Amino acid sequence: MKSKLNHIFILKLIAVLFLMVSCGNDDDSLQRIDQIMNFSIKNAAGQDLMNPKKAGSYTSYSVNDDNGATAVAAVAVPLRMTTDSLYYFEYIKGAKRIIKDSVSPDNRTYKSNLTFTLSKIVNNQTVSVTDAMEIRYRWTPSVFQISEVLYNGEVVFSKAADAPNAINTFTIRK
Repeated sequence: MKSKLNHIFILKLIAVLFLMVSCGNDDDSLQRIDQIMNFSIKNAAGQDLMNPKKAGSYTSYSVNDDNGATAVAAVAVPLRMTTDSLYYFEYIKGAKRIIKDSVSPDNRTYKSNLTFTLSKIVNNQTVSVTDAMEIRYRWTPSVFQISEVLYNGEVVFSKAADAPNAINTFTIRK
């Protein structure tokens, strides 16, 4: 009787181990997400235009989602600073993505449209400029990633479909 119980216990243990192994994760079945971008704004001479301590730089900014649910849909795009005092924007998410095209059910392009309002003081007056950013995303079952960024209609960043995940870093020249 004791031998029969040991065999049943061993069979149950084998069944549990088999279930655990067969239900394991397959990393190839996971979708890679690659949507973080960091970008700075400089002038032609290389001056950091977001450093408020430098003459001619912007002193404030706001970002709105053009595809948002309301006319003014603010998006959080924090301004950060590197260890060598370069100011940059960190965009992780927040703007609504709309489908741009669908080549197939397994290959789609999405886009987000943002409006940046950058302000600075000129002759004791606040002067603002409004710039447009379009972020294009590539979606397949294996990857969701930023594929291209346009700033005021000009391509400022692009990424190949097979490029590895990374923080997408670029500079905008104004």
